[in-house]
Amino acid sequence: MSKIVIVYHSGYGHTKKVAEAVLAGTLGAGAEAKLLAVGELDDAGWAELDAADAIVFGAPTYMGGASADFKKFADASSKAWFGQKWKDKIAAGFTNSATMNGDKFSTIQYFVTLAMQHGMIWAGTGIMPANTKAATRDDLNYVGGSTGLLTQSPADASPEEAPPSGDLETAKVFGARIVAVTARWNAAR
Repeated sequence: MSKIVIVYHSGYGHTKKVAEAVLAGTLGAGAEAKLLAVGELDDAGWAELDAADAIVFGAPTYMGGASADFKKFADASSKAWFGQKWKDKIAAGFTNSATMNGDKFSTIQYFVTLAMQHGMIWAGTGIMPANTKAATRDDLNYVGGSTGLLTQSPADASPEEAPPSGDLETAKVFGARIVAVTARWNAAR
C-alpha cells in the first residue's frame, strides 16, 4: 500500500476543500494517505513526509505564485533536501485561484521546480481537458490542467460554494492517478 501525504496551505478554505477531494481520491484508490497543513507541521509531520512514497503539494495562487505560507514550508524543506530524503518519491501538485487563469501555471511550475530540487519524480494529471462546445463547468478538468491540478473559486464564493463539483471530482480522479503512478513506480523499483 502506497503512503501519500498531501501537504497544503489554504488561506480561505477553498484549497483545503481541494486537498480533501484529492485525499478522498487517494483513499478510494486504496492508498494510506493523509493531509498535512503547512502551518501545523511539527517533527512528526516532517517525518511523515520523509516516509511517504508520494508527496502532493497544494497551495492557492496569490499574485501569480504560491502563497507565502506554502513558500515558507518549501524553504524549510531544505533540511530534507540536504539529506536527500525525498529523492525518487513521486511528486504532484494542485492550486486554486479566483479566476480561470489567475497565472495558476506559475504556481504549478514552482511545485515542479521544488520537486526537481528534491530529486523527485513529477506526475501530472493524466486527465484530458473538457474542451468541446458541449463542455460544462461540472466536467472533468474543465480548467484544463495537465502538469498539475487546476481549480477555480470565485473571489466572492465561500468554501461551501466553490470550487464547483467538476473541479472537486477532477481532484478525486487526480488523487486516484497519484496512487496508480506511485504503485507503478514502487513496483518498478
